[in-house]
Amino acid sequence: MSTTGDSFSVPQDILEIPKPSLKERWWHIMDSWKVGIIPLPLFLLAGALIAIDCLGGKLPSDIVVMVATLAFFGFACGEFGKRLPIIGKLGAAAICATFIPSALVYYGLLPDVVVESTTKFYKSTNILYLYICCIIVGSIMSMNRATLIQGFLRIFFPMLCGEIAGMLVGMGVGMALGLEPFQIFFFIILPIMAGGVGEGAIPLSIGYATILHIDQGVALGRVLPMVMLGSLTAIVISGCLNQLGKRYPHLTGEGQLMPDRANAASSAPQAAAFSGKVDVSTIASGALLAVLLYMIGMLGHKLTGLPAPVGMLFMAVLVKLFNGVSPRILEGSQVVYKFFQTSVTYPILFAVGVAITPWNELVNAFTLTNLLVIISTVAALVGTGFLVGKKIGMYPIDVAIVSCCQSGQGGTGDVAILTAGNRMELMPFAQIATRIGGAINVSVSLLVLSNFLS
Repeated sequence: MSTTGDSFSVPQDILEIPKPSLKERWWHIMDSWKVGIIPLPLFLLAGALIAIDCLGGKLPSDIVVMVATLAFFGFACGEFGKRLPIIGKLGAAAICATFIPSALVYYGLLPDVVVESTTKFYKSTNILYLYICCIIVGSIMSMNRATLIQGFLRIFFPMLCGEIAGMLVGMGVGMALGLEPFQIFFFIILPIMAGGVGEGAIPLSIGYATILHIDQGVALGRVLPMVMLGSLTAIVISGCLNQLGKRYPHLTGEGQLMPDRANAASSAPQAAAFSGKVDVSTIASGALLAVLLYMIGMLGHKLTGLPAPVGMLFMAVLVKLFNGVSPRILEGSQVVYKFFQTSVTYPILFAVGVAITPWNELVNAFTLTNLLVIISTVAALVGTGFLVGKKIGMYPIDVAIVSCCQSGQGGTGDVAILTAGNRMELMPFAQIATRIGGAINVSVSLLVLSNFLS
């Protein structure tokens, strides 16, 4: 048989693979090379523009410049943490995004204009509360109604058991190390479970100043480092729990507290919401819903003293349970939630690290005895939540991550802990653990202390 002829020829256009054009190569770089969510060319451009402003001696603190600044530094720190060997998978991104900026400020390695502008922007805008309200409302609106009710009713028991176990174990370890019981409980364990800085450490320091007749600044200086170390421990444990969930998927609901067949049916609207089919006006309505519910929470705080995020949380639950808004607006709030989770978390953590995280106080409290008491307390709290949650039919890893938030640094700690655990959907339950649990712990303990010393 002849092997010559046109029947065996291969077209030239098949042999030659067309090379991508310069435009296509540029688009590939824009789409594939990223720092966090920022395309590398845009990241480099942001860095150059920020550097020009810094060299000029003034970095504006308006929202336009701050969006670029917080995104640049926040995603840079987060990306660095993600790429660290071993610990990169254990929550290092959230830790680096919070504590690297704090260290840079303390050692004078971050330009003063960046520090001043970031601090001014963070404290003047209360952007953390915008973030929290969008996360809480969006996560509640994405939950199955039956699961939402069961989760809120059942989560209190693991939380209570965890706190009791954590206190007992922490006291035992501290006494074994030779510390005084009074010092262990009131200046190590209680600050860990006090609910953060604004709602925990500061009220504690005021109470201690009045009851123990010491300066409030001294009391705050002793309490605040324990809050920070407890939160740092919880972030690491949350990252470990996330890895445990990947290895044993049957132990986690990936952000759901309760096993529920209805979740399968409820996942359909979520998928539609995140597919980009929701129109812009619906997304805007979802964002406005979160803001208005937070304003209702602020009004409730003035009338009852209940923290605004907690009041907002209860209102969001009522809206969900009684079908207060249409399914389209629910989908819009879910898209808003997804946007803030993906795009705002690391910039927020960077701002927190710069504005309100004192590196020197953290380092000064970094003693072996304090660490052993704190780690044992948080580990016992979380471990008990895990075991009790499993015993009563909840997903143990997700319950344990909520338990981590009982020792978190307030709202900022919740963000870091849930980011490390990749469970931002648990923010409503985290707020209960932090705000309500912390308020109860502080109030009861100060009441007992005042009666004990009277």
